[in-house]
This record gives sequence, structure tokens and C-alpha cells, in this order.
Amino acid sequence: MAIEVGQIRNIGIVGQGGAGKTSLADAILFTAGVTTRLGSVDDGTSSFDFEPEETRRKLSLTTAFHHAPWKKHELTLIDTPGYINFLTDGLNCMRACTAAVMVLEPHAGGVKVEGERVWSRAEQLSLPVVAFVTKMDRENADFDGALKDLSDNLQAKPIPIQLPIGSADTFRGVVDLLAMKALIAQPNGQVKEEAIPAEMADAAKAARERLMETAAETDDALVEQYLEHGELTVEQLLPALRAAVHDARFVPVLCGAGAKGFGIAPLLDFLVEFTPAPGAHGAAGGEDPKNGEPIEREMQPTAPFSAVVIKNIVDPFSGKLSVFHVVSGSVGGDTQVLNVAKDAKERLGHLLRLEGKKQTPVEKLTTGEIGAVAKLKDTEAGDTLSDEKAPIRYPGLVPVSAAISFAIEPKTKGDEEKVVLGLHKLIEEDPTLKMQRDAQTKEIIVSGVGQLHIEVAVEKLKRKFGVDVELKAPKVPYKETIKGTAKAQGRLKKQTGGRGQFGDCWLEVSPLPRGSGFEFVDAIVGGVVPRQFIPAVEKGVREALHEGVLAHNEVIDVRVKLYDGSFHTVDSSEMAFKIAASMGFKSAIQQAKPILLEPVMAMEIAVPDDCMGDVIGDLNSRRGKVLGVDPKVGTQVIRALVPMAEVLRYSPDLRSMTSGRGAFTMEFDHYEELPAHLVDKVVKEADERRAQQH
Repeated sequence: MAIEVGQIRNIGIVGQGGAGKTSLADAILFTAGVTTRLGSVDDGTSSFDFEPEETRRKLSLTTAFHHAPWKKHELTLIDTPGYINFLTDGLNCMRACTAAVMVLEPHAGGVKVEGERVWSRAEQLSLPVVAFVTKMDRENADFDGALKDLSDNLQAKPIPIQLPIGSADTFRGVVDLLAMKALIAQPNGQVKEEAIPAEMADAAKAARERLMETAAETDDALVEQYLEHGELTVEQLLPALRAAVHDARFVPVLCGAGAKGFGIAPLLDFLVEFTPAPGAHGAAGGEDPKNGEPIEREMQPTAPFSAVVIKNIVDPFSGKLSVFHVVSGSVGGDTQVLNVAKDAKERLGHLLRLEGKKQTPVEKLTTGEIGAVAKLKDTEAGDTLSDEKAPIRYPGLVPVSAAISFAIEPKTKGDEEKVVLGLHKLIEEDPTLKMQRDAQTKEIIVSGVGQLHIEVAVEKLKRKFGVDVELKAPKVPYKETIKGTAKAQGRLKKQTGGRGQFGDCWLEVSPLPRGSGFEFVDAIVGGVVPRQFIPAVEKGVREALHEGVLAHNEVIDVRVKLYDGSFHTVDSSEMAFKIAASMGFKSAIQQAKPILLEPVMAMEIAVPDDCMGDVIGDLNSRRGKVLGVDPKVGTQVIRALVPMAEVLRYSPDLRSMTSGRGAFTMEFDHYEELPAHLVDKVVKEADERRAQQH
């Protein structure tokens, strides 16, 4: 039977790594009767962490999906990674959520940078957030500490819907502030309703009053009713609470012990009763792909079809699976749609519903549902699929900058092509991975969010594509140039019997301003070098630019003037003049005060106020130049220029200095002269590498 849009809930299970998100998601499946056994991350039996890299590390590396029916509603569970290296995948998938359950550990100081980013993303999406304080059965569990975290670190407004009865060893249930009853956990996993314990009566009464105050704030008439009578009826309280949750005016807080499956049924009741269905907030905002003008699309099954691809899953055997969220309309299998981002037509084959690592065929997907389809030709994560007659484009992926790079080298010679093909497939699945081939160093450079991110990619390369590689720090792409002007002759004369080889040219080299590149000047008069050989001279110089005289790096920002020479009517040739030009150029730059140039990166580093001094001091020790500091709420954004050689492994150092709360972006800015005291070291390393290669 087709599901009604009003019965759909897409629930993101979000929060930082280690909070207990996946354990909660597994407990929801068990409570809803989807599984017959409570899955466990520690035992490797989770329905969500099924990739070998996840089961081995006991942490989520990618977003996983599953479905749970509850009281005539269909919940799609979106279990997101919480560790910083893999967080972006979850942030992208949050756009498909109708609400998020933010999983918190029960103590103060628990919210880290990942929790802050998830919260910021929810605010950006105007997403209702329900907090679930889990692990209440653990030692030192502190429910009030978790509430304080929400208000102090996230500037949220937490309002308890439940209060825990006891904690750690004494945790045995919760007080339901809506029903004003105690829900006591039973050994068989069921819940027994009882009267509120006498010792909690006052706390429950005070919390209930705060709940009613918050609900009353949604409506002036309710405020008047509450002030006059000091009470709201259940008929008044529930709709007011529902409106407040829908509008994300506060964070309702529930609690339990996810790994033991306690507190799950009340959480599910709350989600279906109080969080919105797809389209509850009206139309989705996008733009007209023809002119970029903003347009809106009603999030209803009767509207034209549109969907956003939220991620790809790549399997070396079955190919690429595109996971998409239907924003409007409905779609069946074997349907042609428009990929608006690529302006290309795609045919949707068999539609699938994701159930952990399995896929179930479905005939149709409607507004709000999340599904998948195999083998789309041109479609990438972030693309919009749309009815050809009513195109609309929605915003793309959350942008993310690579924080760390490694050179990647196959352990077996000849596997370079397999490495590149495998990486391309992994990047389809995880756009936060980047790959490039450095034209100067000839290395394959893979970049990612952190070292663990890259290490997992290497494991997947081996498991999925059979390529074993090792990681090395990338070579810094130094350049060479000159500071002076010099002249030199390049002369080639060979006689080997029969026709010989003769080329003779005089070159003058001089420096150009930084960033100018290369300039060739033909100053020949009187035909001392025939016109047909001058292009060969320029070609010989250009080829010689690839290898300087100090550390064998590319030479940049030089002018080369050909001003004299001679030729032989029989023995001169283009090849002879090309070789002569190369010889003359190398001789000239040796006399023209050659220097090494190093790449300098522009960095923006966001750090907490209390870490700013340490981070700036560290940048100074790395030969960095701080350009300025821009204050933001609770954060300082430091702008700096730092030599690339000093920040190849900056990510773990920043994490250590800021206790994981710092973040940075980095991009190439310019080249500048390498300080003299470092030149010998770079030259020596380059000579050693060259000797090994030969």
C-alpha cells in the first residue's frame, strides 16, 4: 500500500563520533520489529556499520539508511558519521531529513567541534532537532550536564520532555512530563507505567511548568491562559508543542540507554507525533537553470517531479548506486528525467529502497521518500534530477577543503593506472577526496579531510579494486629562477663521418617579475642564425626550463634573448640548434645568480578564542606571516601566509593545539624565495632522489 506523505518521517541520527548514534539506530530497528536481535557496533552486528572498514574500527565512516514502521508511519533512519574525517557525508544527507535526533552523552563538556558543525547545519536547514541523552546507565551519567552543554556550547534552548529516574547503576526509567507518569524499564524490554516517585515530584512539577511556558509562547492567547490559570490542558499543550517543534523554537530533550534499547519507544512516539512530515514548511527553494532566478516548488506528490542526489555508493561489481531524495512529485521505474546540473537526460531503471547493506525494489517513490537507482551515466552527488518540462536546480553539496595530502604510490610497478581508476571510483562515492597528478613531481597526490580519511581510502582501494599502495609525504614543488643577468654560448659541433651536426647560439638570460612566466626574444640581425632554426632555439630553451641547475626544478620568470650565433650550410639542423640552445641556457643561468622558490599557501584557521595565542605562535615558528584576525562568535579566524613545506602535516598539529576544535582551509597563493639557510638541505635531498632514480 502506498504511503501518504503525511506519514513519512526522515530522521537523521546525528552528533559527534562516539556518542552512540548507531547503537540508537539499531535499537530503533529492534524496537520497531524490523530486526529480531538488537544489533551491536562492538559485536560487528550493526545493521548500519556493515562496511569491513567500519566493523574493524567500530565507527561509522559513511551515511547508512534503513526503514522502521511505527504506528502507521514510515521512518527512514539516516545514520550519519560523527568523526570529523567523515562528517561531510552526513552534513550532505541532512538535507533529506524532516527532523534530526541529536545524540548526546550524559555529561558536561561533551559537545565537540563535530557536534557544533552538525548543529550549525541543522540551523542552516531550519531543521527541527530532538536531543536524546543516551548512556544514562553509564558511570557518572549527568543529564543536567548534557542540557548545560546544549545551552552553553550551542546556544540552544533545551526543554526536557522527560527526566531520568536515577543514573548509572540506579537508572531505571524516566518521568514523562507530557503524561506526568513514570515509565519504568522492565527486564523483557517493555515499559511499565507507574506514579512519579515521591522524591522527584517537585522536579517533575518544575520541569512541567517550564514545558508549558515554552508551549504557551507560541500563541498570545495561550500565554494569557497560562498566566491566568497557571496550567494548560493537554488539548492546548500538545498542538502548541507540535508547532514549537516544527518551527525549531526549542530543543525537546528525551533520554534513555540506546545500547540496551531503553527509551526507544517513547522517542519514536515523540518523533511521529511532534516532528513534521515532508513539505510541512511549504515549498522548496531552488533556481531556474535557464536564468538563475529563484523559484519555488511545492513539496507535494501532485507537483512536477524533482529530486536531489545526496550521495553515491560505488561497488566494483554492481557499479554506481545514486541515492536521491524526492523533493516534489512522484517517480516510477523506467522513467526519463533531466539531470539539470549536467543538462543531460538520464533514464531511471529499477527503483530501490535502502535497507542497510541490502536494497529492496519498489515500483514508485513519492515526495519525501529516499531511494536509489543504479548506473546513471552522468549523475554525481549534489545534482538535481527533474521533470524535463519543469526544470529546477537545488543547491549542491556542502563545500569542503582538503586539509591533508599524501603522495600515493602502488607497491606493484605498472599499477598506476589501476590506482587512478580506483581513486576516481572512490571520489564518485566520497567527493571530499581529491586527486591530482603533480606535473612537476610526477606524483599522484590524494587529498582528504584528515589522515584517517586517507587511510580508509587506501584500505578501500585494496579491498574493492585490488590495488595495494603506500602513502608518502608529497614532494614540495619548488621552482627555480634567477636574480641576475648573464650571457653564454651554446655550441654543438659533431662530425661522425658523412653529415655532421652544427648549431651555435648566444643567449642572454635576465629575471622577470614574479608570476610572469617565460619570455623568448628573437634579436637576431643579419641572418647569423637562419630564420628556420629560431623556433628550434626557442624549443630547446623551453625544454631546458623543466630542469634547473640547483635542485632540478622547473625554471620560471625568466627572459631569454637570442642575439647572436652562427651556422653551417650543410651540418646545421633544427635538432642541432635545439641542443645548442639547451646547453647555452643551462650555462647562462648558472652565472645569473640562480635561486630556489618555494610555494606559499594562503590559510584561514578558525580557532576558539582561548587557543588563538598558541596557534599564532605556532604559525610564526613555521615561518608564517599573520595577515589579520577576524573575530566571530566564540571563534577567531586567523588569515596567514605560510610556506607549503611547513604545513604538509598541519591537520593533526592543529587538532592537538585546539583539542579538536580548530579547522582550516588552505590554497596556493604565490612563490617566493627560499631562505638561504634552507637551500642546501633542499638541494641535497633533490640530488639524493635523482641518484636513486638513476
